[in-house]
Amino acid sequence: MKRIGVIMHGITGRMGYNQHLVRSVLAIRDQGGVVLKSGERVMLDPILVGRNGAKIEEIAKKHNVARWTTDIDAALANPDDTLFFDAGTTQMRGSLLEKAIKAGKNVYCEKPISDTMEEALAIARLAESAGIKHGVVQDKLFLPGLRKLAMLRDSGFFGKILSVRGEFGYWVFEGDWQPAQRPSWNYRLKDGGGIILDMLCHWRYVLDNLFGPVKSVSCLGATHIPERFDEQGKAYKADADDAAYATFELEGGAIAHINSSWAVRVRRDDLVTFQVDGTHGSAVAGLTK
Repeated sequence: MKRIGVIMHGITGRMGYNQHLVRSVLAIRDQGGVVLKSGERVMLDPILVGRNGAKIEEIAKKHNVARWTTDIDAALANPDDTLFFDAGTTQMRGSLLEKAIKAGKNVYCEKPISDTMEEALAIARLAESAGIKHGVVQDKLFLPGLRKLAMLRDSGFFGKILSVRGEFGYWVFEGDWQPAQRPSWNYRLKDGGGIILDMLCHWRYVLDNLFGPVKSVSCLGATHIPERFDEQGKAYKADADDAAYATFELEGGAIAHINSSWAVRVRRDDLVTFQVDGTHGSAVAGLTK
């Protein structure tokens, strides 16, 4: 059994806790690790890191995680833990990744790397020069609906792809008469909120990997609901974009248009639906079917 020690930061947030800790790292642990082609088994051994010690300890006890700390510097100094994972706030990510890379850790993180292109490029170049393994979450590519579209593409079903249309959105309550499903910081610019920063990076790697490299993009962002209510029920100004209407030009001539919204009031079978039109045929798929 090969052990990989994983320093996990940001697991008190919704995505860090549900998607990355419970459904990924702990699920791998509970199934006895991952079996490699060689027959060797790899087991992940997480240490949970965060500023709120009480909350981190509570999560660790609930899920039988032996190690947790509020001292990120001490965690990064431990040579037995070789991988750093971050799902904290975007505004903190750049400095944390830089610190982890300089500590010699391999890094894997949520998207985006940063809220500025300059910092994102600097972090990527630092990782390359350090010679460490590094990656950013691109989870949508491996979901069943998009795997189906990839299969159709590879089979020649579409012929020449002409256009791609995507609709992303779900009913997000404002927080007044029904609790909001998304944290209030998502809707405040000063806290790094906004659907463009959060979601368009997903659509970029989906398009790049499934339908053709993106040559250019234009996007109109909108704040459709200017007032929302926070976790304490207090009204606040929502000044971040809660909807985005983007058009992408792909190499090969295809055009993709993707609408994204955290303000819609519709029910749908899937959070995202993609329609692909080609010279030979068309197909529609969601993320999960």
